[in-house]
Amino acid sequence: MNWFEAAFLGLIQGLTEFLPISSSAHLRIVGEMLPNAADPGAAFTAITQLGTETAVMVFFWRDIVRIVQRWFGSLSGKVDRKDPDARMGWYIILGSLPIVVLGLLFQEQIEGVFRSLWLVATTLIAFGLVLAVADVYGRQQRDLAGLDAKRGIIFGFAQALALIPGVSRSGGTITAGLFMGFTREAAARYSFLLAIPAVFGSGLYQLAKSFNEPGPYSLAETALATVIAFVVGYVIVGWFLKYVSNNGYRLFVWYRVLLGLALYLLLGFGVIQP
Repeated sequence: MNWFEAAFLGLIQGLTEFLPISSSAHLRIVGEMLPNAADPGAAFTAITQLGTETAVMVFFWRDIVRIVQRWFGSLSGKVDRKDPDARMGWYIILGSLPIVVLGLLFQEQIEGVFRSLWLVATTLIAFGLVLAVADVYGRQQRDLAGLDAKRGIIFGFAQALALIPGVSRSGGTITAGLFMGFTREAAARYSFLLAIPAVFGSGLYQLAKSFNEPGPYSLAETALATVIAFVVGYVIVGWFLKYVSNNGYRLFVWYRVLLGLALYLLLGFGVIQP
């Protein structure tokens, strides 16, 4: 992988991480179409996600600081444990547990069989259609004040589905939120906050592994991709929250279905390898 390819993959990561279209699927597909035609790998994907999640932390900095302060305050008794921000801290922790447990249990599959492009094409289409149903039939009456432990764990399992490229971390959690009656903006906002612990944990773990298990990239190239992902991701997260406040997810559903069908054709005719 050269510098141009790393930079381009960083751009793709930044553009797609927060949209319900699966950034890991896009990195997997685009990697096969670049001149060196190689899967960037699960490690490269996880490390570049550190850039986009840093963008989330910058964008939601005031919210994050307030949640952390109120959560710690609730532990010492200085803040009521029923305080909305203190409870949000607990729900983020609770919702992060499924992806941590399942990520460790299925690590071999995540880095291997789950990255098959046949599976990616299938999940792009299937979960795109599920998102369409949720967007049409979800009541969209509940804001984040309606979040509780039960809904938090459901959000968590929905996020864990993103261990399979093509599902989409934001797409999975947003879909679950819509089915549970949350508004589009509330579901999107919580999906971004919920992703922070999981993505930083996975990214730092893969970064440590990469020193001994190098992939088709150098650490310098990966760093470039991560910086680009941060800059582009910061712009996209703000745009996406404004977009979903006034629009549905139909655009992203159509995109997922068409991309999945195109991928089936490319694989069927042998243009790219699975």
